Amino acid sequence: MKILPLGLQTLSNIRDRNAIYVDKTESIHRLVTTGTHYFLSRPRRFGKSLLVSTVQELFEANKILFQGLWIETKWDWSVKYPVIHISFDALDYHEDQLVASIDNELSLLAAKFEVVLTQIGFKPRFRELIQLLYQKYQQQVVILIDEYDKPIIEYLENHTLKQAKKNLQILKRFYSVLKSSDKYLKFLLITGVSKFSKVSIFSDLNKLSDITLNKHYAMLMGYTQLELEYYFSDYLQLIENQLNLSRAALL
Repeated sequence: MKILPLGLQTLSNIRDRNAIYVDKTESIHRLVTTGTHYFLSRPRRFGKSLLVSTVQELFEANKILFQGLWIETKWDWSVKYPVIHISFDALDYHEDQLVASIDNELSLLAAKFEVVLTQIGFKPRFRELIQLLYQKYQQQVVILIDEYDKPIIEYLENHTLKQAKKNLQILKRFYSVLKSSDKYLKFLLITGVSKFSKVSIFSDLNKLSDITLNKHYAMLMGYTQLELEYYFSDYLQLIENQLNLSRAALL
């Protein structure tokens, strides 16, 4: 039996450990081939990080991780794109650390791709990183932002609203780079648990399509009844035997 994917948030970990992966690649294929700029909101522990990881592995053409999946024969594995993946959940955004954390993350990404950033300040450095990757790889850049709103929602108590508003303004400056860099972008996906529409954090991103309630992507994350019965059938059978219950009683 394959192991349960408990606590595994990356495609590589799931596939390398022979854990159950519920194949979402048909929906992901639709996502990356029918549009370019997306926003997606889902509750925590709903699979956003796994989705972002899978999209990253796809654009980085790591074919071995997709063996046996729906998309294996539907994707051009000869083309590899540079991917900027930033998870704000992993950054230090407490007190006044957000600017420094973004700046440090950009430095780490530059080191990973072996390019040198010469600009000062996270906004021009972000723009410079995108342009350098485009020039180096002669391919448009993929940008994946996970948990974009974490530095805001952590401070939505009355006594910390000042910090929330401060972080929000920082993030607006950060995301404003994306509009001016549009010609360098192949694909953009931003995920979070909420959408701060009233404060227009994405006001500059006119092409950003909100698919949170889009019926075509309802199955992009989470499990349907059919997926549960198909992918976890061994475990359901095990429970049936242990508890002497019928499948209908379990489901």
